[in-house]
Amino acid sequence: MPELPEVEVTRRSFADRIQGSVVRSLHLGKPLRWPLGRAPDELVGCEVGAVLRRGKYLWLPLRRADPSGASGGDEGGLLIHLGMSGSLRFGADLGPRGPHDHMELVTSRGQLRLTDPRRFGAVLWGPSTTLGWPGKLLSGLGCEPTDERLDGRYLQARLKGRRTPIKQALMAGDIVVGAGNIYACEALFRARIDPRTPAGRLSLARCQRLVDEVRSVLAEAIELGGSSLKDFRDAHGAQGHFQLSTAVYGREGEACRVCLSPVKRVVLGQRATFFCGNCQKR
Repeated sequence: MPELPEVEVTRRSFADRIQGSVVRSLHLGKPLRWPLGRAPDELVGCEVGAVLRRGKYLWLPLRRADPSGASGGDEGGLLIHLGMSGSLRFGADLGPRGPHDHMELVTSRGQLRLTDPRRFGAVLWGPSTTLGWPGKLLSGLGCEPTDERLDGRYLQARLKGRRTPIKQALMAGDIVVGAGNIYACEALFRARIDPRTPAGRLSLARCQRLVDEVRSVLAEAIELGGSSLKDFRDAHGAQGHFQLSTAVYGREGEACRVCLSPVKRVVLGQRATFFCGNCQKR
């Protein structure tokens, strides 16, 4: 599943090129997770604003000038989620749409196309990021990794009383967004915390170390273009390379890069979890 780094890499790969363009048409393929929520023709003529990311969602602001030509016309936007296996491409000529291309926004600067073989993705119109379906989907998200509020004290306070393993608490997304399976495994390894540790037992020092490593891992992943374990590509069609440098993820039985002990694998919350039993302590 594309996680925060992959979504941010995707955003950066087309945001500058699409901003300021005018919508010429919107084509929809097979139904995605939810209906669009507005007739596609009603978006024709809207100008695309600065593309934003919130968690694993992308927000494409759309604005239409009023009939007099003055600013301040209708506002809204499209909230896009890539689902389990979706990807976005943007270009001047992407060729004919295929059977797995379920959304294509044709603009004056090119086509933005969502390809999603499993159709778990979503494209939703809303009046803003706080109203309608976008508001419902975004309201429960935790802090962005770069949020100034996120520090060891904040994390410890939010984890207080939680008995669930720290990896599951980290991945839940209600405290901090972006720590998907790969990145949670790697951050916990760097912070030297066993992923099975009850979340509420972490000391302030360990919480601060974990916050620092979550930020570090996600920043590194974005720099490396995300992780392409199966079919992720950015809007240029380029793959990510973070998966080539993981310390524990996907390395069951291989030597830990620090102590040479074999990397272990357990299942937590139905997700494969990789860690070093020697370096990471409960």
